[in-house]
Amino acid sequence: MTQTVGQTLSSLQTRGLDRLDAQLLLLHLLGKPANQRGWLLSHDDEPLPPALATTLESLVQRRLAGEPLAYLTGHKEFFGLDLQVDARVLVPRPDTETLVNWALELLEGQQRVLDLGTGSGAIALALKASRPTLRVQATDFSAVALAVAQANARRLKLDIGFHQGAWFDALPPSEARFDCIVSNPPYVAVLDPHLSDLKFEPAQALTSGPDGLDDLRQIISQAPKHLTPGGWLLLEHGYDQAEAVRDLLSAAGFVQVQSRHDLAGIERCSGGEMTMDANANSTT
Repeated sequence: MTQTVGQTLSSLQTRGLDRLDAQLLLLHLLGKPANQRGWLLSHDDEPLPPALATTLESLVQRRLAGEPLAYLTGHKEFFGLDLQVDARVLVPRPDTETLVNWALELLEGQQRVLDLGTGSGAIALALKASRPTLRVQATDFSAVALAVAQANARRLKLDIGFHQGAWFDALPPSEARFDCIVSNPPYVAVLDPHLSDLKFEPAQALTSGPDGLDDLRQIISQAPKHLTPGGWLLLEHGYDQAEAVRDLLSAAGFVQVQSRHDLAGIERCSGGEMTMDANANSTT
């Protein structure tokens, strides 16, 4: 028996699907933008095309199993940009917009920016879209993740320089120093019990040693020789890592070390400024 749009939404919620997820899945299948949830309400008595029923059931089963909605629809909004995402990259989180906003407060003009571990390209693309005169470079160790970021840049017509490799090793000699380095690196401890909730996302983009700080340590220790005098290093980290990251930044010679809160009021990003003396003493 063919169900109406309204009946389908009610049925999906009865089965345990979140109302918003049910709405977004239906809009995706019907080929309508995610911001047209009002259409579902005004057309709740329309029959759902029978040809979509099988596809919908498959998507519902995957969502109930915990697969991120963005992987099912292939899209995720970040900083006003419609990004294409899949299981090759982490799903961009709204909390990461804290990092973008902080960087935009510091940057102006033709300044050079580096996004380490770009994944889907979310941070780099958001910065370039918001401040087109910035010269933005981005790296990722994963070639398949970098392919996603490059595809997003082409679709959004944003000029980003992409480089494949491990952190700063990915950079060519011509891209040696930057006015700001931003990164949302892996920061989850390898035995963190919350990893089971993230089983569909790439593990190498999530975990970083016994305490989750291995990659953060590496970035902080290597960043000084890649920053211009007065340049900033801004990092996203775990909910309980702010103090440890501030200590690492201070030990590496950064000043004005501070943290920023995410949407939930948690210290989610920490950063600091590289002084001229510390930069001059760093090795190349």
